[in-house]
Amino acid sequence: MKLLTKQIRSRLEWNAASPEIDHKPVVKLFNPVGAATWLLSEIEGDMAFGLCDLGMGEPEMGHVSISELEAITLPFGLTIERDQYFTADKTLSEYAADARANGYLEA
Repeated sequence: MKLLTKQIRSRLEWNAASPEIDHKPVVKLFNPVGAATWLLSEIEGDMAFGLCDLGMGEPEMGHVSISELEAITLPFGLTIERDQYFTADKTLSEYAADARANGYLEA
């Protein structure tokens, strides 16, 4: 599965044009055999911005390379996946505040 469809990438790029706005995440990516989760709200080129939780109790806002995520090969031949049913109900900063309080991202 492609991590970012043309429609998703377009929405991420549109958000990047207005960085002063606290956007809702556009896409949720996750490790199907681990605890890592990414909620992304913006992208410029290959670098996406969002809330990243690698499952170590320290979720943080930051940038991630989409091509690096796409290159990850997990056990059983799995790869990082996109949650096709994800719909954001909060802004990115609200998800981040909850994640910091809980020690993990819940989306």
